[in-house]
Amino acid sequence: MIVLGSTSEVAQAFVEKALKAGERFEKIYLFTSNKESAERFARHIDVKFLQQSEIIEIDLMKPVKFSDWDHVNSSLLFCAAGYLGENTQEGLYDNKNTERIIDINYSKLVPVINYFAQKFESKRSGTIIGLSSVAGERGRQSNFIYGSAKAAFTAYLSGLRNYLFDKKVHVMTVKPGFMATKMTEGLPLNPKLTATPTKAADCIYNAFKKKKNVVYVLPVWGIIMMIIRNIPEFIFKKMKL
Repeated sequence: MIVLGSTSEVAQAFVEKALKAGERFEKIYLFTSNKESAERFARHIDVKFLQQSEIIEIDLMKPVKFSDWDHVNSSLLFCAAGYLGENTQEGLYDNKNTERIIDINYSKLVPVINYFAQKFESKRSGTIIGLSSVAGERGRQSNFIYGSAKAAFTAYLSGLRNYLFDKKVHVMTVKPGFMATKMTEGLPLNPKLTATPTKAADCIYNAFKKKKNVVYVLPVWGIIMMIIRNIPEFIFKKMKL
């Protein structure tokens, strides 16, 4: 199993859910920019599940040497890499913040997934699970830089799913909605619309086993986003969302 963004609470909860459900992997490859945190998780799954893992350091803001990953072999990729950034007026006009949001959520992430997608295609098997966001369904003033990157990522996953379908590789897009994680700590989230990493992992794993295409962690978000998508633009542009 390949885990991109392996220090994400959702990614770690998914790994634990899969192992608890009886999945076993020759090795779990933990891709991370935070080696210390990944090492703690690696020790945890080794002690609890006797699961071997390998930590691979990656910084999406730096050039990637793909040949270093030639030995990485798996049929399941879970991508939880992401960066919320500063969605304030100051953040909007901070080019470094904007570039980091776009790079980590889309432009530098896609080549990494493509590298493994090609491996899956050559084997004619595998599953790619990508965590996108409901923020990508319509640009809203509160987070439209982040939302635009996620919109691009959602479109990428949709096209990749279409491309890989007859190559026997499945691609699943996950739209979590509000998540109670380190990334959203301190934000005023509605508890009824917010999922825990454990709940998200349960939903994602069940959807993975059923080969779902697009998944909302909390079904209510599907209804909410359908309403938001269908608000006429002349009304929507005046709203504070």
